[in-house]
Amino acid sequence: MTSTIPDISVVIPARDEVVAIGPLVEEVGRVLDERAFEVIVVDDGSTDGTHHSLTRLAAAHDWLNWLQNKESVGQSASIRHGVRAARGQIIVTLDGDGQNPADQIPKLLAPFDAGANPALGLVQGQRVARQDTIAKRWASRAANAIRVALLHDGVRDSGCGLKAFRREAYFDLPFFNHIHRFMPAMMLREGWEVQTVAVSHQSRHGGQSKYSNLRRALVGIPDLLGAAWLIRRAGPPRHNRRGPTQSGSNDS
Repeated sequence: MTSTIPDISVVIPARDEVVAIGPLVEEVGRVLDERAFEVIVVDDGSTDGTHHSLTRLAAAHDWLNWLQNKESVGQSASIRHGVRAARGQIIVTLDGDGQNPADQIPKLLAPFDAGANPALGLVQGQRVARQDTIAKRWASRAANAIRVALLHDGVRDSGCGLKAFRREAYFDLPFFNHIHRFMPAMMLREGWEVQTVAVSHQSRHGGQSKYSNLRRALVGIPDLLGAAWLIRRAGPPRHNRRGPTQSGSNDS
């Protein structure tokens, strides 16, 4: 691991992504080659040999570190594991299956690079031209419509794995399982500002989705109700609360 303190930490949760993780890590390295960065991959209890790929990659790149959950704890807990280990003040997340193209990372970083808004806590990617099945796209639209109606976060695609946020803002948030799907609402709850940017999406590089539409709905309902309760019970925010600002297309 390089001794240079990075400005940016890229955290990638991965479970059984032996096919996708190598190309994804290499792509992140190319995209951020001129930045002070690190990549932290959290292997969430993989059983397909993902850890062997990560061992080889770490030997080749001093900017790569990887952590391993002995048993799967889920995406939100894996991200938290990675953020705790991160040294950068700006955290970028993307999914380990390769569907979030790493070349979209500069779009997420641009609002932070501008440096004009210290209250900006999160830049949330919103996928355009999604490379998912019709059933999954429709299920996602329905779920997002319900979430927006309850949480009033003004974000169309909060489940997109491409996010950039301040490390300090992240640790302001209450932690619960699946919080990664509700980060815009939770950031607004704490008074941080949220911006959205349009990002591209691509087909999986291998493996398979960890959730069916039914399972995603079953785990999402109690989380959504819990997030709504947290918002109603929140005290005054610590920062000025202006709501989300939009950038880019809103196409699904």
